[in-house]
Amino acid sequence: MIPRYSRKEMVDIWEPATKFKIWYEIEAHACDAMADLGVIPRENADAVWKAKDVEFDVARIDEIEAVTKHDVIAFLTHLAEHVGSDEARFVHQGMTSSDVLDTCLNVQLVRASDILIKDLENLLAALKKRALEHKDTVRVGRSHGIHAEPTTMGLTFARFYAEMDRNLARLKAVREEIGTGAISGAIGTFANVDPRVEEHVCEKLGLTPEPISTQVIPRDRHAMFFAVLGVIASSMENIVIEIRHMQRTEVLEGAEFFSMGQKGSSAMPHKKNPILTENLTGLARLVRMTVVPAMENVALWHERDISHSSVERTIAPDATITLNFALNRLTGVIDKMLIFPQNMLDNMNKFPGLVMSQRVLLALTQAGVSREDAYSMVQRNALKVWEHRVDFQEELLADEEVVAALGEDGIREKFDMEYHTKHVDTIFKRVFG
Repeated sequence: MIPRYSRKEMVDIWEPATKFKIWYEIEAHACDAMADLGVIPRENADAVWKAKDVEFDVARIDEIEAVTKHDVIAFLTHLAEHVGSDEARFVHQGMTSSDVLDTCLNVQLVRASDILIKDLENLLAALKKRALEHKDTVRVGRSHGIHAEPTTMGLTFARFYAEMDRNLARLKAVREEIGTGAISGAIGTFANVDPRVEEHVCEKLGLTPEPISTQVIPRDRHAMFFAVLGVIASSMENIVIEIRHMQRTEVLEGAEFFSMGQKGSSAMPHKKNPILTENLTGLARLVRMTVVPAMENVALWHERDISHSSVERTIAPDATITLNFALNRLTGVIDKMLIFPQNMLDNMNKFPGLVMSQRVLLALTQAGVSREDAYSMVQRNALKVWEHRVDFQEELLADEEVVAALGEDGIREKFDMEYHTKHVDTIFKRVFG
């Protein structure tokens, strides 16, 4: 991912130097286990640890790989340059490249998950803060983009919180699912490496042994991992689309913070554009585009091919780096977001009283009017509000048939705004406990 959309903590996980350090730890821990089992001499296993503080030369490994055309062999050759060729002769004993590559990838994905979990927790804190702040701030709810019935800004933030809380649970679950390692040798049969080696390496790296691998760790795990990242990205877009709508000039119920000196347009000095949330919509697309390739990686030939390899070398860093950046940006947007309560009321009153139509409809049916007749009575008055911007309550009070069914006081009573917010506390308790 390009530096513009990258944060150092996540980028560092995917640096070649980090990868080679993990490869080294896998090989060194495997040597320790083999020495404990009497498979290789203890002095050779100990010698491997001479490289524990080495910063592996990425350029040198690339130089060797240019000849060998094999990245793991290039690394092992470079390792022997530090340890000594005789001392290192038992390194990679009975192992395959996939033992190293797959186990390393899952270590990196677990580390990336830990960062993303913190990111989600920070976003949840920001959403909860704004939900509580605007728990009773009334705004109109919309369906199909059209005024429906009253809600509150707090409920808007609360539903985003609940969605992201589900995503946090998903991410924690998939962190466990992706956190497996395999040191099972060619075809995964352990013919040339004892299963206890795998158990030791996984314990040292914070993984669990893959119950059954072929020559690779099953890719359904990775498909689920990227699918969860895709869902998180979609939830992120769900939030930012709402913010972008709220910032439209004719709506203006909320907006991104606009800093001193910020410019909205190169041509029009008056512009305040929702550039951060538009950017987040685009970044969500980038994360989601990794999901289908991850799904397609599940089906490999027989016990192994490498059709998945080039895909994962690209999508693993790109998806995690992009989502890390995006979640941090979204947290900042939520934390500094401007809210305009008066505009919310003004918007709701553009068609005075119209949002109370269902309550009047229900009251008429409870008063003995058939649903079909009640709907017709309410709609004929509602359409006058659409067409002439008259007051809905006043039109109902002038409708003899409605008054006969409900009475004037009965009509007025149906325009109490608190009717629509009476269960906000119940919903908040469900969401926040």
